[in-house]
Amino acid sequence: MEETFVPFRGIKNDIQGRLLCYKQDWTGGFKAGFRILAPTTYIFFASAIPVISFGEQLERNTDGVLTAVQTLVSTAVCGIIHSIIGGQPLLILGVAEPTVIMYTFMFTFAKQRPDLGRELFLAWTGWVCVWTAALLFLLAILGACSIINRFTRVAGELFGMLIAMLFMQQAIKGLVDEFRIPKREDTTLTEFMPSWRFANGMFALVLSFGLLLTALRSRKARSWRYGSGWLRSLVADYGVPLMVLVWTAVSYIPTKSVPEGIPRRLFSPNPWSPGAYGNWTVIKDMLNVPILYILGAFIPATMIAVLYYFDHSVASQLAQQKEFNLRKPPSFHYDLLLLGFLTLMCGLLGIPPSNGVIPQSPMHTKSLATLKHQLLRNRLVATARESIQTNSSLGQLYGNMQEAYQQMQTPLVYQEPSSARGLKELKESTVQLASSMGSFDAPVDETVFDVDKEIDDLLPVEVKEQRVSNLMQAVMVGGCVAAMPALRMIPTSVLWGYFAFMAIESLPGNQFWERILLLFTAPSRRYKVLEDYHATFVETVPFKTIAMFTVFQTTYLLLCFGITWVPIAGLLFPLLIMLLVPVRQYVLPKFFKGVHLQDLDAADYEEAPAVPFNIPEGELGGGRLSFAADGGEILDGIITRSRGEIKHMCSPKVTSSSSATPAKDGKVLQSPRFSEKAYSPRVGELRGERTPRSGGRGPHSPMTGEVGPSHMGISPHRKSASEQ
Repeated sequence: MEETFVPFRGIKNDIQGRLLCYKQDWTGGFKAGFRILAPTTYIFFASAIPVISFGEQLERNTDGVLTAVQTLVSTAVCGIIHSIIGGQPLLILGVAEPTVIMYTFMFTFAKQRPDLGRELFLAWTGWVCVWTAALLFLLAILGACSIINRFTRVAGELFGMLIAMLFMQQAIKGLVDEFRIPKREDTTLTEFMPSWRFANGMFALVLSFGLLLTALRSRKARSWRYGSGWLRSLVADYGVPLMVLVWTAVSYIPTKSVPEGIPRRLFSPNPWSPGAYGNWTVIKDMLNVPILYILGAFIPATMIAVLYYFDHSVASQLAQQKEFNLRKPPSFHYDLLLLGFLTLMCGLLGIPPSNGVIPQSPMHTKSLATLKHQLLRNRLVATARESIQTNSSLGQLYGNMQEAYQQMQTPLVYQEPSSARGLKELKESTVQLASSMGSFDAPVDETVFDVDKEIDDLLPVEVKEQRVSNLMQAVMVGGCVAAMPALRMIPTSVLWGYFAFMAIESLPGNQFWERILLLFTAPSRRYKVLEDYHATFVETVPFKTIAMFTVFQTTYLLLCFGITWVPIAGLLFPLLIMLLVPVRQYVLPKFFKGVHLQDLDAADYEEAPAVPFNIPEGELGGGRLSFAADGGEILDGIITRSRGEIKHMCSPKVTSSSSATPAKDGKVLQSPRFSEKAYSPRVGELRGERTPRSGGRGPHSPMTGEVGPSHMGISPHRKSASEQ
């Protein structure tokens, strides 16, 4: 994104860039056919379930003034508008937890003021939204989104961890409340007797943990050893929503032997009931708000504007990481301007505003990357098999696949075609394989060139950039308003389990979380970190520096989390997030070396290969390995699940000059692109042995610039076969 602070220039550039690809945003989605339903359904549940739960939370915190009907309507209307005229269609809008926190604080404030009270609460929040919209307009016009480039990994991962903590907090509080008597309920009912309250709480634990565990397992279905490929793909794509239905059905098993209110289920008014549409006419009450409170609304509006500016921009940034190879331009400035109009609209309608949400936005991008991978893979595999059947050579095979790949692309008129970089790695592998076989023109032997695995491993990561999935999920969220009688069949405990699922799903790939785990790892077991794929800072930064940096980040996170518990002052937590920019630029360099900060706060998620701990010293330099193909999902292995980033391999590709021959059983493949055994200088250090790193710079020190042993690791998608 170009950094410009000239008024209106950023908005103008965004509109011009997105108009050039607006038609393709629609045609690309419709051409995907029914396959677009998988990412649509996945992100619909990821968006709708938290919004429904937030509505339940708002109903309790605002004495029924706001309900799930209002949160669903806000999410649906804002999502539909953004998917049609918004700049970045990968961005998902919804009512977020910080919005719920702020509305709770504002209701508490208004309720304690006799000249506002419960009656004028929505009218006053309408003025808050007016001021918020004005500030968002000003930020968008002046190009404030250019500053988002200065938000480094420290701020992004800390904010992501804060959101995960808020999700987990909501899940824990919800489960604890299952053992208590809800507010505004008749305490004389049978279901609220101590014994039945305990039974309700225990059943809630079963439903919550059941959903959590099965949802986590279903997301890994593509790597299962059981079932056919289409069945594993079906479970991986639709397993999470299916588990919601399954555990909802399980909740009805004991209905004949327990009171009617066990387990507790969602409670929200129908959209046609009087309590659900009383807020739509709030605009006529806005002039009844005292002038002092109209002016005072500027204070919470400032906090909300800062939060929306940061949350919306970071969500958009995480949804369009450069490692995803997105080909269409960003739209930060214009989307912030549109958010101002949406906030104004929601305030005048008396519903809580929606903004870009985390982790739903990066989850949306990742699901579309899976879709694009499947579409490209099916086409290229079919092309490769046709070429093999006609006895084509490796050169012809690559040419046919490259042509098929180009036909699957829709190059933008102002961009270079992607064919030059599209299958670059596949071409390199093809040339190396041809060299090992001795002829580039010889017919392809399918026992050597495994079509499915070669394409899976080397297909470039791309995203199906379109607007259809965003529009469809927003329409489906709106349909939940009419389906409220059916939604009230879902137990509240299932929602708490889904909250915990989303919190846990956002942790892997977060280097902040990985460093926290590293701190709690016993010193004698830290070498095991190197036995799996690990972030590069583990090998390049001293452990003491890692610990100090992690302690600082953890302290700052707890400060941000703790301030959300403070009444009224909790509105200040967005300012603490914004404060990380000057802290990172001016404070941290005084306590940490620049090279260490660069590794700990790297822009990309870089990983070093796995290092076998039990390899003999004599085998560090060589020995060829054979690998058996694994049926795991390729995309899940190369993309972090939380931020949607591509895991970069820091080691160069090292190949062997020896010829590769197929294994005797025909199932084990030796390909020139597979690497030697990996070695890291920190293995000996973590073992407690004397190493070049600990004993001064030697011939293998990474600081000398001399060639040392290969750092190339074993592919995570291959299993080591027995040594020959």
